[in-house]
Amino acid sequence: MRITVICSLLLLGSVAAARAQSPYESSADFAKYAMKLREQAMMKVEPQVFVPTASRTSTTRYPWKLNIVTTTFWIGEQPTQNNPVPNTKSSWDANWVGNYGGYDNPDPSTRRNFTPIAFTPRQNPFYVALPYNDVTRGRFKPEAPLVIPWFKQAFTEQGKSVCRGRWLAIRKGNRVAYAQWEDCGPFRTDHFQYVFQNERPKPNLNKGAGLDVSPAVRDYLGKASTDVTDWQFVEVRDVPPGPWRNYGDNNHFVIAQRQQQAQQTRIVQQGAPDKKKK
Repeated sequence: MRITVICSLLLLGSVAAARAQSPYESSADFAKYAMKLREQAMMKVEPQVFVPTASRTSTTRYPWKLNIVTTTFWIGEQPTQNNPVPNTKSSWDANWVGNYGGYDNPDPSTRRNFTPIAFTPRQNPFYVALPYNDVTRGRFKPEAPLVIPWFKQAFTEQGKSVCRGRWLAIRKGNRVAYAQWEDCGPFRTDHFQYVFQNERPKPNLNKGAGLDVSPAVRDYLGKASTDVTDWQFVEVRDVPPGPWRNYGDNNHFVIAQRQQQAQQTRIVQQGAPDKKKK
């Protein structure tokens, strides 16, 4: 009896918290959402997750997706037979080229230190696309709160993607690059069963590709234009030092560095003695 009461209290607390964070606005939609949470809570007890303090992606709770056909794409790419959608905008940014700072030319002769020679990128040049978008017509898709592992923690408002900017590790051989999720594809934007669960990528014109990576990721890994890699989601705290930390208004590490510099500047200004006119 005591165990039943405790489980009931925990369940009520979980449902109350979910309602506070749920993007569903109608009572009917929330009832479905709450019932799903109830079924999950009654079926199992959520395991404790070990969180490493060091940058060791092998201990992360997100599994590796193995042997994924990986293609290369870039900001400003024009449509081709095997890539019918231009990359002048992304699924989450209608002015992707402008916000990035220009055309992310993939030609190795026009690049240095993983960035274009022509300009300094204003977003992280280490970016990827996966075949899922959590938002459609300005609202979250019905399955998004249930399948995205970090949805509750990342949710801020209806229709603001919780996938955009998420970090991945991409591995080829003994090389591992880190990049941010900034677009949706190849080809699909609905395959959550692959992105978050255990399905394989669907067949498509690019040999069943399930991951698109930027020229910076391509160059760091030394991969061919179309290749095979492994990938997994990682938390920001598990991203080690590397060239993926150097650029971008959307880059967590750049943002943190700017905030630290601004704080230091304020401290210096507050500590400076007032100048008096003689």
